[in-house]
Amino acid sequence: MTTYVVAVSGGVDSIVLLDMLRRLPGHELIVAHFDHGIRSDSARDAEFVKSVAARYKLPFETHREELGANASEELARTKRYEFLRNIAKKYNAKIVTAHHTDDTAETVAINLYRGTGWRGLAVLDSDIIRPLLGKTKQELKDYAHSQGLVWREDSTNSSEAYLRNRLRKVVATLTDDEKREILGLRHHQVETKRLIDREVARLVGAGPEYSRYFFTHIPKKVALECLRHVTKAKLTRPQMERVLLAIKTAKPDSLHEAGSGVTLKFTTRNFSVSLLK
Repeated sequence: MTTYVVAVSGGVDSIVLLDMLRRLPGHELIVAHFDHGIRSDSARDAEFVKSVAARYKLPFETHREELGANASEELARTKRYEFLRNIAKKYNAKIVTAHHTDDTAETVAINLYRGTGWRGLAVLDSDIIRPLLGKTKQELKDYAHSQGLVWREDSTNSSEAYLRNRLRKVVATLTDDEKREILGLRHHQVETKRLIDREVARLVGAGPEYSRYFFTHIPKKVALECLRHVTKAKLTRPQMERVLLAIKTAKPDSLHEAGSGVTLKFTTRNFSVSLLK
């Protein structure tokens, strides 16, 4: 029987997800709540989710960190997923989150605003299960009302300090058809990414050594994709560009510290990559 760690914040999306999953047979559910400590009242969310888990007679896991009011969205997300992955490892389970169609559109908008590369459009693609991606926010609210569900509103959702909240107002003006069109484009981009990743893996081989000549004589865009593969996507684009220059110019027996725990060692013809775990 498969076990799922369900990420439940206490908001309407995750409450709907949990209610839908508990009605399905053949699996075990673990309710997981991460208390980021950003809001002064966030502990109440944890207590609320705990009570929901108890009502459904489901195991409950929680963790609190004092990230503080000035914590970035990125830090909060990183800490949340660290927690979820630790719980998933504990139960040998898969992670399920409540991301929906509006979330996809918002994430695409954020990445476009930040000047993303093409991979920034292939969003929400990982080993995490997201069964609500085809549902809009309004559909989830309609379900919640029809089932008499109760949830908590996160006061930071209305804060203009967060980019996602500012762009959410724009996404809210889109029709459901427009949102689903974005979802379709995202799906196409995800499939394209997987095909490219597969071809890149074939091109560079399994390592542990890679040809300097190969990286020097292929187009820069292709070389950067190949470097992304061999460095396990740990580097930023500027870091990879510096690595590419080092591949072309570094002396034999030299090292290049690329950042993010990535080190390259060079011979005359080849280089190897060491990743700090």
